[in-house]
Amino acid sequence: MRVVVTGARGKVGQTAADALHNAGHEVVATDLMRPSFERADPREPHYVQADLTDAGDAFAVIRGADAVVHCAAIPEPTGNPAHVVFRTNMMMTFNCIEAAVRWGVKRFVNVSSETAPGFFFAERPFEPDYLPVDEEHPLRPQDPYALSKVFGEQLMDAAVRRSAIRAITIRPCWVQWEGSIEWNLGPQVRDRTVKTANIHSYIDVYDLADALVAAVESDLEGHEVFYIASPDNVGNNDFVELVRDVYGLELPIHALARRDASGISSAKAERLLGYAPKRSWRDYLDNDGHLLPAARERLAALGTSGPRYSHEEIR
Repeated sequence: MRVVVTGARGKVGQTAADALHNAGHEVVATDLMRPSFERADPREPHYVQADLTDAGDAFAVIRGADAVVHCAAIPEPTGNPAHVVFRTNMMMTFNCIEAAVRWGVKRFVNVSSETAPGFFFAERPFEPDYLPVDEEHPLRPQDPYALSKVFGEQLMDAAVRRSAIRAITIRPCWVQWEGSIEWNLGPQVRDRTVKTANIHSYIDVYDLADALVAAVESDLEGHEVFYIASPDNVGNNDFVELVRDVYGLELPIHALARRDASGISSAKAERLLGYAPKRSWRDYLDNDGHLLPAARERLAALGTSGPRYSHEEIR
């Protein structure tokens, strides 16, 4: 298929574009960064610069596509003014799904967020209703980022009501790669009392890319929403003990697939999307939370390029 990947210079978009390219799809990658004007590398997806908050840019880039993977976003609410986060994310999503509907695109894969339930950047903190969190959990966002993601999911609902497009929303957990995992997850490996709002959950960027490829190639109808997380928690802690002793939460814990389960359930994605994660934090970090030699070598090879999906990535 001809697949447009937005946000393709970001951590998730770049890896997704690589994975789709490796899977044999014709990929058009787009982002705000300027393109290179040197000889094209046949191993790289074609790149087009576009500002997707502009409807004309969105219509121009998406024309002729069979599928769109929409990764572009300001990825959290604390680094920009609130109105900029909300306006940017909402207008990009609206313009892209509008263009996809009008051009007759068959599949739209929308990247949302695990923050959709609202207990990540909440000004008035609250707890989840139960754990692990799944797609049935109520959504109560407060911050502009989570709000933009929830409204983006509603745009998918509207699109499938008014057209033949099929939509899948992916809610990734905290995304990790060779260049971030030691800094982000290392403290939790060394000390299980270091808390996160997602209860020690995470997702490997290459497993997420595989899930996005599966979403593009899926024949699911309507609009389906999936959480994507690694099946284990950081540190491989007993989940029940972690929730009770470390987080101090007294709330219902639903059936667990494993003792060291994630705080985010991907059971629906495993069942309907064929999501089958292959990687763990243990492929990158030792028991002290520091990069293993193989991960350090891979990071040195990547340099400043960011995560790149290849057949040689850590497994």
